[in-house]
Amino acid sequence: MGKHDIVYFFREAVKNMGSHRLMSFTAISMTVGCLLIMGTFTLVAVNAAMNLSALSNSNEIVAYIDETWTEQQGRNLESTLLAVPNVTAARYITRQDALEAYTEQNPEEELFRDLDPAIFRDRYALTIENLEQISLTVRRVEHVEGIAKVTYYEEMASGIVTVRNVAGIVSAALIGVLFVVSIFIISNTIRLTTYDRKEEIAIMKIVGATNAFIRWPFVYEGFLMGIVASGVAFLLQFLLYSAVTGAIASNDARRLFEILPFGRIWLPVLGSFLATGMLVGIGGSLTAIRRFLDV
Repeated sequence: MGKHDIVYFFREAVKNMGSHRLMSFTAISMTVGCLLIMGTFTLVAVNAAMNLSALSNSNEIVAYIDETWTEQQGRNLESTLLAVPNVTAARYITRQDALEAYTEQNPEEELFRDLDPAIFRDRYALTIENLEQISLTVRRVEHVEGIAKVTYYEEMASGIVTVRNVAGIVSAALIGVLFVVSIFIISNTIRLTTYDRKEEIAIMKIVGATNAFIRWPFVYEGFLMGIVASGVAFLLQFLLYSAVTGAIASNDARRLFEILPFGRIWLPVLGSFLATGMLVGIGGSLTAIRRFLDV
């Protein structure tokens, strides 16, 4: 394919879009809508995964030291606990630390301020890497000599794993459905424009034009519509994301979860929109033109 052919195909694609402005506008608008929905849901899933990951990292199990052990003996267990598979960090908490944390959590209970630290046990707060293996990790920690008891929030750990898995499945399913819908929309739009030109295509076939020569202008048309839709969708996605993050930042919701700044993710978002838009446009064009080449 030479330079002149490329120029010709682009010119024909632009002419086709201009001749069928309403249909082209409809296809681009619907593709923008699908891309925006896919992008929004994907960004929600990405932020949810980030927050779930942070929550997973902050989820700890508490290993209590045998009360007959001295503080030094308890501190010496750190390397042993860190050697347990799935344990990524071990933070030693003395009886005094435990008392102070308890009184801070219950400031209204004045009686607790005079408690003897001896009623608490020295302990380790262990950070877990994979919540799906938390039960196995707890059993392994319980078998470490010097550990009297291990406690953890089993329901919370199970809930985090469930939410993460469901979010991943739902995200993949919705993105897949919307991708197919986008191809269907562009395919049908280009099929309508192609239907108006079926006689022209038949004449071109009669005079010896190859299928490839007939097909390329429509492929370029789908390509251009995909590019335009991607650019518009990216701009709208930026405005929507900025508005939502601004609203969250202005109230206390920011304390509950973190939002990725758009400046850190704009390039992957733009690349994904462009790739999806071009794939949808070209795929829709190829699907639409195929039946009209069998003339």
